[in-house]
Amino acid sequence: MKPLKRVGIPRALSYYSFFPLWKEFIEELGFAVIVSSPTNRKILEDGIKETVNDACIPIKVYHGHVLDLAGRVDYIFAPRMVSADGKSTFCPKFLGLPDMVRFIDEALPPLVDSRYNRSGLPGGLWRFFYAVAAALGVRNPLLIGRAALSALKKQRSYQKLLRSGLKPPAALEVVFSRDEIKKGRAPAQPGLKQEEDSVAVALLGYPYAVFDPYISAGIYQKLVKLGVEVVTYEQIPRKIMRRFSKVMPQNFFWYYSNQVCWAGLHLIDAKTAVDGIIHITAFGCGPDAMVDKTLEIEAKRAGLPFLSLAIDEHTGEGGVQTRVEAFIDMLKIKKAPVRVG
Repeated sequence: MKPLKRVGIPRALSYYSFFPLWKEFIEELGFAVIVSSPTNRKILEDGIKETVNDACIPIKVYHGHVLDLAGRVDYIFAPRMVSADGKSTFCPKFLGLPDMVRFIDEALPPLVDSRYNRSGLPGGLWRFFYAVAAALGVRNPLLIGRAALSALKKQRSYQKLLRSGLKPPAALEVVFSRDEIKKGRAPAQPGLKQEEDSVAVALLGYPYAVFDPYISAGIYQKLVKLGVEVVTYEQIPRKIMRRFSKVMPQNFFWYYSNQVCWAGLHLIDAKTAVDGIIHITAFGCGPDAMVDKTLEIEAKRAGLPFLSLAIDEHTGEGGVQTRVEAFIDMLKIKKAPVRVG
């Protein structure tokens, strides 16, 4: 049997939001999907060598993941992410990512750099599917249509798991398991604070910064070990996000910035939803700097403890975890009942 051609997908950036869509579609077209290795020191160092100094760490890591795939696959999937909601766009570095990758100083297999753009004329998503298929040499419209419908179904299942409370790493495992369609597999939608004496923290930030354990210094894993109930923007219902998109005098231009800010405003407005907010921001990210300041100001107005953690390639795990532990200890002390006499 002739081996399937391999399409490599970097484990970075849009991976944590759209990987089920990408993987399902490509596999249904008859290709094998290869994912780059989890982020490690070598991937980061390789990426640093291939990018400009002022690039944020997620962009540097992405280049390292592309290099990790080089020589192992027949194509590298590097879509030009323009708009996911038809209104806001991704940051300029997302838009220019395929062009930056092409300048990597190493021979790469062909790039599949189709535009993912849901704005403009109707059918933007379908144009994307047909463009990806064409880049892979697939022309059969029936095959492309079936693959697209299957991919959209898989993506909806993934988003449902995220809203149920599962975080992306766990949801990605569940959505591709054989029994994920069975009823009851996903946990029930959690209350944001299930126990009166528990500590709940909103861990906000772009998913590719929050859930990559290497570049985030394992903050999410640390919070779980500390017994903290972690709330992320992915589990905030869409109708709430839409409501808070109308609260801001001017929304941001960027997709992820809006998602994080709307979720943060909701949690701040809810007052008792969480005991504090931790915002992970990539050093040197312009859009993120504005989100960080907006959340800080609104949290201060509401009297909600707020911790901002900027990450880059020099971030030390020990220092970050010390700050996180101190923040959680402060929340527990603040919440503890006052004893009289």
